[in-house]
Amino acid sequence: MGSIVVLEANRLLDASLSTTAYTAPTTGMNLALVTVIGTNAAAGTEVTGGSYARQPIAFGAASAGSAANSGVITFAAMPAVTVVGIDIYDRNGTPRRAWWGTITNKTLGSGDTLSFAIGSITIGMT
Repeated sequence: MGSIVVLEANRLLDASLSTTAYTAPTTGMNLALVTVIGTNAAAGTEVTGGSYARQPIAFGAASAGSAANSGVITFAAMPAVTVVGIDIYDRNGTPRRAWWGTITNKTLGSGDTLSFAIGSITIGMT
């Protein structure tokens, strides 16, 4: 589901080749919902309104080149919106977007809840 942002890919590649040290997020990651898909170069259009806020997302250890979310992620009291994708940001001072991806469109009514089950968000580097 997830695609790596070019800047993050470059950071990881440089680190793996000992070109530049990698600075890993120290405060975890947040999941953002988008109504327009972003690209490797630009973030998607993030949901606004209702009680929407980015939610913490944690991942299990990577295996076979991918990792999946390790807990349920819930967005409550959403605005009326159609969610088409996700962006994943670190929570450091000025968050940097590291991953993005599409989801099956989810059309929500005002006040609805959107949840992602354990293992439903997979990030891969293969």
